[in-house]
This record gives sequence, structure tokens and C-alpha cells, in this order.
Amino acid sequence: MNVVDSSAWLSYFAGDANTASFSRAIENIDKLIVPSITITEVFKCVFRQRGEDLALECVAHMEQGKVVPLDGSLAINAAHYGVEYKLPLADSIIYATAQKFDAFVWTQDRDFEGLEGVKFFPKK
Repeated sequence: MNVVDSSAWLSYFAGDANTASFSRAIENIDKLIVPSITITEVFKCVFRQRGEDLALECVAHMEQGKVVPLDGSLAINAAHYGVEYKLPLADSIIYATAQKFDAFVWTQDRDFEGLEGVKFFPKK
């Protein structure tokens, strides 16, 4: 199973130098877990930079995976990871979601670097 961090989704949609690093995880829809917070972050960024139509297209692609909403149990686990690993709120939710599904986190966000179960690719 794979969880793709917002930074990796944005890299993929932008077609930048790291796109190939994330395409395998993103395009394997059957194993793709999508924390709802990543939809919020990606939509907001694309909407601000490129407009609502493209942002909605991106979300439609993301929703092909299994979207996982934030519930109470996941929120508490995210808080624990946030404190333990000093992760920002969204990153702690993404990490907690990956842990819940025994999934790898695919990212270029340095906040995840060195954590167990993370496939980190530095920004190029």
C-alpha cells in the first residue's frame, strides 16, 4: 500500500524533475491510499496557482484511490506522531494514515526524512 504526500502529488501534477519518482505509487490505483488532508492541500495549492478547473481535475485523479477521512482515532494517532516526530499537523495525519494501513509514504518533504516506512526523494 502507498500513501503519497501532498508535495509528491504536486510534483507529479507539475511534471517536474521528481515526477518519475512518484508515478509508480500514484498510478498503482489499487494500492493507493489518499488521506483526505492531501486533497485539501493539493486542491488549495493548484486552485491558487492554476485555477479551480485544474484543481478539480487533480482531485478527481486523487479520488481514484481509497480516500481516508480523518476520524477520531486517526486524529489521536496523528497527534501522537506529531509530538513524537515533531511533524506539522498535515504531515502527522498523512503519516498516521500510512501507519494505519501499513503503507509506505512517498514524499519529497524533508519533515518525513528518516522515518520508518518512508520513501523520500529529495527535490531536484
